[in-house]
Amino acid sequence: MSEFGLINKFTAVAGKREVLAEYFIDAASTMKELNECILYEVGLSEENTEDIYVYEVWINNKAHRTSLSMGATQKLIQNAKPYIHEIERITTFKPVGGKGI
Repeated sequence: MSEFGLINKFTAVAGKREVLAEYFIDAASTMKELNECILYEVGLSEENTEDIYVYEVWINNKAHRTSLSMGATQKLIQNAKPYIHEIERITTFKPVGGKGI
């Protein structure tokens, strides 16, 4: 099996980016407990004041899909929904190396 990576862009409801970002930072804490999650980074766009990027690397695509059905993940999604204006999957990719992976 090969590693699976993805980058998603979340556009927050106007003025709520920091609130939404906290939900993803909380998710990152949960991901620390999952060996299947290799990397989970949250970043704020410097170009758009409402955009948040989440960069993830998993041991495989199945592990990522499984994480979405976890109770903690489902709760986070439900709590964050009111602050999400738009979600865009930027890309998926196959990690091949680099620092931090």
